[in-house]
Amino acid sequence: MAVGHADPLTTPQNDAFYIPPSGWDSETPGTILDSRPVEVASLGPQAQDADAWQLLYRTTDTDGQPMATVTTVLRPRTGQVKGLISYQPATDASAPQCAPSFVLRQGAPDKYDASLDFMQIDQMLTSGHAISVPDWEGPKGAMFTPRQPGYAALDGVRAAEAFAPLGLAGTDTPVAAMGYSGGSYGTSWVAQMQPTYAPELRLVGVAMGGWTAPIAPYLATLDGGPFSGFLPSLLPGMMRADPVLAAAFDKYLTPAGRALMAAGDSKCVTPNVAQHAFVRMDDHLTIPFSQLLAEVQGSLVALDFSPVASTPPLFLYNAVHDEIVTIAAPDKAVAQWCAAGAPITYTRDQLSEHVSLQMAATTAVLRWIDERLAGQAAPDGCSTRTVQSMALGTPGRGPHR
Repeated sequence: MAVGHADPLTTPQNDAFYIPPSGWDSETPGTILDSRPVEVASLGPQAQDADAWQLLYRTTDTDGQPMATVTTVLRPRTGQVKGLISYQPATDASAPQCAPSFVLRQGAPDKYDASLDFMQIDQMLTSGHAISVPDWEGPKGAMFTPRQPGYAALDGVRAAEAFAPLGLAGTDTPVAAMGYSGGSYGTSWVAQMQPTYAPELRLVGVAMGGWTAPIAPYLATLDGGPFSGFLPSLLPGMMRADPVLAAAFDKYLTPAGRALMAAGDSKCVTPNVAQHAFVRMDDHLTIPFSQLLAEVQGSLVALDFSPVASTPPLFLYNAVHDEIVTIAAPDKAVAQWCAAGAPITYTRDQLSEHVSLQMAATTAVLRWIDERLAGQAAPDGCSTRTVQSMALGTPGRGPHR
């Protein structure tokens, strides 16, 4: 049944659906606390041709305490559902109205931030898969915080498997995880945490690109450049999640710096990047930004995931000339994870830049996911290849290792 939205949608901070019922914190992780049917938007004026719901569920925060968040789940209206994909969007913002559960809904005021997500979701549905799109930043809007992104996504999978209308086979359901750019951060924690936090889930593959690792150099690289607007978009949520970061910024932010953080905390990433390009944090702090980052090094290092050998197969991809996430960082991270024994297929794209690679790689990434969900084994060990374009599906002239 279609769900109409003649009236403006209620934002999460004013929507009672996001408030868990009494006693929720004693439930086991992944327990569904509430549900409702929704319509998910598409790039056109019409909604996605899919059945969709939102699930409020119990999960766990960075400190191991109970947390409630929401996942948007979808399934094709016809046919057998083949598997489940946990899709972590690149939210890149701290404001509650930027959470996937709000921006993906038909009737949300601005579809631009989610335009690439609509393309990805449409192709996943075409492949016959159910999808779970968690608000993996949680109610504090914290993109960069350890462990919680993995907990939230994995408990979203648990909730989806238990939600009868999706038609899944419970813990027998093959599951894949996928995320690009900021979404790669949440997806990395899925790979890291699943073996110990949710070993009953059949996580058969994890695909991620535009890998934001490690965090401290990434933040430093953004400062003063064309994409410096990411900083006021991300930092407020990071401060809410980490008292050490909050105390440091509270100590050193100037009045102009506080105004910048407040402005960034009220908007989604696209207007933040547009309005705060070439902003220098040194102009908004009483000490150099590099010195502040050094003072909170312990908190920033804790944000980085550690190499693990027990992860499911990984498919990683990055643009060689990425202007937001320099290729050196994912190259180093892949080498570390491979040295630890993780099975990785890594592709470096010569022609794409950051945004275009997400579009160019979609067909190849979903083909790899389809194979894993269909039961085909991933290649053993680690491999790296450099191609002209992932859109071409063939290796380029670069090194093929």
